[in-house]
Amino acid sequence: MDAAGKAAAVDRGRLLALSWAHLLNDGAANYLPGVLPAVLVSLHQPVRMASVLIAALVIGQALQPAIGWLADRLGGRSLVVSGLAVSSLGGGLLGIAHSTWVLVVLLLLVGTGNACFHPQALAGVRSLLRGRQGLLTSAFLVGGELGRGIWPTAASLVVAHLGLGYLWLVGLPGLATVPLLARVAPRLPAKAGPRAPVHWRRHTRPMAMLMTYQSVRALAQFALSAFIPILWHLRGGSLVSGASIITVMLVVGVVGNLYGGHLADRIGRLSVLVASSAGTAGLIVLIIYLRGVWIWVAAAPLGIALFLTASSTVLIGQDIFPENRSMGSGMALGLANGIGALLVLVIGQTVNNGDLSISLWVIAALTAATAPLALAFPKHLVRRDPEAGADR
Repeated sequence: MDAAGKAAAVDRGRLLALSWAHLLNDGAANYLPGVLPAVLVSLHQPVRMASVLIAALVIGQALQPAIGWLADRLGGRSLVVSGLAVSSLGGGLLGIAHSTWVLVVLLLLVGTGNACFHPQALAGVRSLLRGRQGLLTSAFLVGGELGRGIWPTAASLVVAHLGLGYLWLVGLPGLATVPLLARVAPRLPAKAGPRAPVHWRRHTRPMAMLMTYQSVRALAQFALSAFIPILWHLRGGSLVSGASIITVMLVVGVVGNLYGGHLADRIGRLSVLVASSAGTAGLIVLIIYLRGVWIWVAAAPLGIALFLTASSTVLIGQDIFPENRSMGSGMALGLANGIGALLVLVIGQTVNNGDLSISLWVIAALTAATAPLALAFPKHLVRRDPEAGADR
């Protein structure tokens, strides 16, 4: 193998390691929906409190733009390593919280660790890519989706068979992976001294459009993950089976992530954004009224539609801020998620006596409204990736 081949093999190994770390980070940081019914019962809290807990978990991700700016200044890999450590440690401690306020503090800690992990990890992934950026970015994002999909059911099995006090088990894999990540994560160069200024006036309009689009998509993701297991529980279903609906939605959503990245490379990001909005809205309405096994049947295409835009929106954020790509991806992924968390908190107030149908209808309507918004994006941001053909 020549030097170029060896370098490519090393890069593939690093991309795989980052994807594995992403799986463990997002798993430990996002398993709460799978055990929410049990948590609410243990704390003697009403269904409406679910939106508060989900908001506390996700709001820390709003720090990602600032952490992205810091990541570019520091370089190296310290933030991605410490982010995995904090997310895993905090996630492992959730089961010992015996009061709502202690739980909220731990959730804020987990969200902060999650925010530290993503900007530097995404910038590291981009440093490894050579063409086909949509597909290869999707390969990294798949790790996070698998973690968010598998961990809720895994955590629900732990709670069902051992109890809430054993949730520390879900944090162990991430903590064990921290030393590996400290060795293989790309060491990014620090951008100290004179640097290209960020042209805020030029970027304000496209970033506001992206924030609106992505915040509503984040609302849909977080609210569905929180409300569907509770909806199932209120209809008499078990904790584990309710969590498995989320697992189906998020794991099958990997197909949407990968195929969405491929489609964006081939036909452009605009079609992907519009199709995702329309498909997600329609399937949310179905979820409201379906019963029995049909909920799982609908959850699979819902996951595909929901995550079809995952790589496109991250790359759009990076393209809006070429002066600071870590900050751009932090805004597209983190700040939007933080705003989405606040929207979950607002939507949660529409829950009345455990009736979630009004909340889900509002989410479906807002999601449908993002389709025409996507049509207004600047054309250069939603075109086909000009580097996509480099490796074909």
